[in-house]
Amino acid sequence: MNETRTPADEGLFMPAEWEPHERCWMQWPCRTEVWGERLPQAYAAYAQVARAISSFEPVSMVCKPEDEAQVRLACGRNVETVALPIDDSWARDSGPIFVIDGKGHVAGTHWRFNAWGNAYHNYDADAAVGGVILERLGMRKYQGGMVFEGGSISVDGYGTLLTTEECLLNDNRNPGLTRQQIEEALALNLGVARIIWLDQGLEDDETSGHVDMVASFAGAGRVLLHMPEDKSDPNYARMQENRARLEAVRDARGQKLEVIEIPQPKRNLKREDGRRLCTSYVNAYIANGGVVMPTYEDPNDQKAAAVMAEAFPGRKIVSVPALEIARGGGSIHCITQQQPKGQALK
Repeated sequence: MNETRTPADEGLFMPAEWEPHERCWMQWPCRTEVWGERLPQAYAAYAQVARAISSFEPVSMVCKPEDEAQVRLACGRNVETVALPIDDSWARDSGPIFVIDGKGHVAGTHWRFNAWGNAYHNYDADAAVGGVILERLGMRKYQGGMVFEGGSISVDGYGTLLTTEECLLNDNRNPGLTRQQIEEALALNLGVARIIWLDQGLEDDETSGHVDMVASFAGAGRVLLHMPEDKSDPNYARMQENRARLEAVRDARGQKLEVIEIPQPKRNLKREDGRRLCTSYVNAYIANGGVVMPTYEDPNDQKAAAVMAEAFPGRKIVSVPALEIARGGGSIHCITQQQPKGQALK
């Protein structure tokens, strides 16, 4: 572990998600509080995502030791099982966030985790698992020093980071830190030079507005933006504000951003407690040579796939049903974490 120097001090930065990957990390569903009686459906959905990604790159599925045999059977021989203590299944948020030096080396950052502002309790194993994975990889580990989840950001690999004020400035994460202190932590640990603050995420998103449900970089200077077609939808005003902010700024290279709208699913589905079920096509995984994107048995599924194909020319677009994942509080990007290609920095 490196206690004093930061990734930025040593020339490390977070690469864009479309850069080459060594593998994809996932975590097997296990929290009955989240899934209830639909846990078997969650197993099937996660396994389908893992199998889809494994056709492009290696996949490592972290699971409780008692679930190892089940994971092997569900995911197949192309998915590695890694038995470790976990509490939940959102690898994007509890797993490590990797950084590279641009010379073929990879290290990891490990952040504090409080289950999205204490939305759930008993999360000690998830708070530790990112560091455990880095130790397993024999990889240099940097402590991020604040509560932070990978789903709250998107980076372009050229020094620009997207996030939302609703999430990162929320009192349920780091009430003792100012915006400037949060920006400094992101700059020092992820090697970014420009932070673009969007306003809010989706209505009723229990992550308090993770950006990966509403906007993500789709190439240098290009941003995919979630957009409802119905102007009376509460998300419409939110996304219009986010679009205005994207159009008003420049990236770290001084370039204006091209905003590509991708439709919000038409169906306005509800959870059992009456809250809105958050569904988004933005929340996709960019794999080596492909994009694994969610579908929701929705009239806009095909339209969204066409937008995704245009945004990622030369990559194969693979659609995977994700309604069961959405019922747990996220989508495909939320349950995956890419490890960039490269040799582990010791």
